[in-house]
Parts: sequence; C-alpha cells; structure tokens
Amino acid sequence: MAPTVTVVNHTYQVPDPLPTAEPGTLIAATDHGPDARLENARRWTVLYHSTNARGAHVAVSGTVLLPSGSASQGGWPVVSWAHGTTGVADGCAPSQSANLGSEAFAQELRALLRAGYAVTASDYPGLGTPGPHTYLVGADEGNAVADIVTAARQLVPGLAPVWFAVGHSQGGQAALFATHTERRTTGQRLGAAVAVAPASHLEAMLAGVKASHVPSELSFAFYSLVGLSATDPGGPATDLRSLLGPSAAAAASRVIADCVTHSSPVLKGVNTERMLPLKGDQLRRMGERMGAYGDPDRSAITVPTLVIQGGADQDVPPAWTDEVVARLRRLGSPSLVYRAYPGAGHDQVLGQSVCDLLAFLHSHGGTRPGACTPPPSSHG
Repeated sequence: MAPTVTVVNHTYQVPDPLPTAEPGTLIAATDHGPDARLENARRWTVLYHSTNARGAHVAVSGTVLLPSGSASQGGWPVVSWAHGTTGVADGCAPSQSANLGSEAFAQELRALLRAGYAVTASDYPGLGTPGPHTYLVGADEGNAVADIVTAARQLVPGLAPVWFAVGHSQGGQAALFATHTERRTTGQRLGAAVAVAPASHLEAMLAGVKASHVPSELSFAFYSLVGLSATDPGGPATDLRSLLGPSAAAAASRVIADCVTHSSPVLKGVNTERMLPLKGDQLRRMGERMGAYGDPDRSAITVPTLVIQGGADQDVPPAWTDEVVARLRRLGSPSLVYRAYPGAGHDQVLGQSVCDLLAFLHSHGGTRPGACTPPPSSHG
C-alpha cells in the first residue's frame, strides 16, 4: 500500500534522495473519494516516478479519476489528460485545484468521464514537486503523461490495456511528445493522441512576445525562461536579474510566483521590449535551444493523431498549427488528421470539438460515444 501524499506550502513532499525505480512506479497516493464536481468520479492525488529529458529520475504529481458505476467488459480505457498552461509555481499544479486548472479543462474531463474513460492527469515535472517546472520541455512532459498511466494501473486494478494521450495548448504539445513513449508502457497500447491547439514554434516565442506589444503575452515568455533555466542549469536564463535587468526581473519574478490569469496587474501597461531587453543574438540562441527541446514537429508520429485548432485562437496562431501539421506530414506521419473550427478561440475550441474528439477515440479502440452535443464553452 502506497503512503499518502503530503504537501507543505503547495509543494508535495517526495523522498530525498529519490530512490531509483522504473518509470511509472507509484510513490504515494491519497484517495479523496467521489468528486461531485467531476461526475462523482473517484479521485486520487498521486506521486510517481518518471524521467526527464536528461534521463534523470524525477518524482511527478498528478490526479487519477475513475468514473462512477461499472466498467464495460475489458475495463475502463484510459485518457491521459495533458493540461494547458496554469503557471510554473507549485501552487499552480492542477492536482491542487478543484477544477484541475480551469473550468474549460474540467468541462473536457467531465465529458471524458461521462463517456466511460478513466482519466489520468499529470502535473508535469517540477509543478507541485521540488525543483523548477520544466515548462514546454517536450520529453519531460511526454514521459510524465505516459508514466502516470502505468502508476494508475498499480492503484486501480482492471483498467483496459488501451490508453490515449489528449492535451490542450502546453498539453497539446505534451500529447504529441507522448506519442514517442510507446516503449515506456509495457503491456499497454497507445491507441491514439489528440492535440488541441498544441504549443509550437518555440524558437520564435521570445522574439514574438517582445515584438507583440501585448503585455499579457509576457507571462508565456517568463514561463519559458523558467523552462529554459530548468533544462539548462547555469545557462543564460538562470539569473533573471542579469538577463533582464533589475526592474524587468522583479516583474518577471512576481509573474512566475503567481498562476495564470487572463490579465496580470503586474503586466498592465508595461512595454514588452523593455521587459525583454534581449539582443538579436541572445534571442536567436535561446530560441534555438527552446525549439530543440520543445518543438513537437521535429520527428514523425506513427500513432493515429488528431490535431484540433480554433480559427480565432490568439494564443496559438492557427498558421503555426497549419505549419506543424504540414511538417509532420512531410516527415512521414501516416495517420494524422487535422480539423479546424472557424471562429473558435483558444479555450472555446475544447467544447466545440469534444464530440469529434470522442468519435476519434472510439475509432481507435475507445468507448462508443452516445448522443453528443457540444457544451457551451469558455471564450478566448
């Protein structure tokens, strides 16, 4: 029996030093019982073993949800949900939130639970656990999305052998990286992946935010600097004060310490060029590093994959996702489907696409969906 999960100041407590164990080995679990906010699914908070992009062993936190009622013959198929950006501070870990990070996410999870899927939801490395969150480091996220499925099988007997990677934004990128983790899940089959508005073009992020003159976009730039510093210790992003200067570094630190909001008062009216006083060569070198570890379109995907994009998305430009899909197809991704939803914003597309998502999962070994009507969705 795994010990219960303990948390101090929003950080889950993990063994120190962390013993070596196979990825997906359960470390601790707390049973919260049925959750009325999530279709009365039985909810656990878990800690489990994973590995990061450098091959180091890390502890990762997350959530496991089991639908109420009885599973169909063969057990509950599993959807490993990969969340969008919530922030980089430990208190932003979705497992610590009633709605797992946002109401748009909870709405998607409720639809999956109603359809008869068990859901695993990783927080990703460093989000809720010691150390910085490796924001947009694709291998870290993809490994964590796969390994929590293995951990859930130690907690919940009778899960079906098929699982699916489904994610939004940061999580859309994570779901695409999870397609390269098949060998991690022995005895389990990754049936398909769904990436909704996947993060991409990381090499252009810092320069794009600097030139955007949209202060709210600075949050993503600052989070990406945290990810860069976490995967490149001692590199240029490690010391924000040296990199950005005292004033911008102070603002960045305040943003980094908070969770995602639609409008951060710290950033109201600020000048994006002054907040990112980086020269062209710095932007290029840092962008190249981010693209190398985070762009999801640098190797072919052999798992059946559905990419979803809202036509009015202002956070992940539709043109970027068009290019990701085109590049993946050129690289030789034989089972890639692309669906766009004109007029849908970044979060809004989750609700608009959910019926198509459920139909796609069913066509690759998931549950048979009943009558489905897209629910009202959050705007943006």
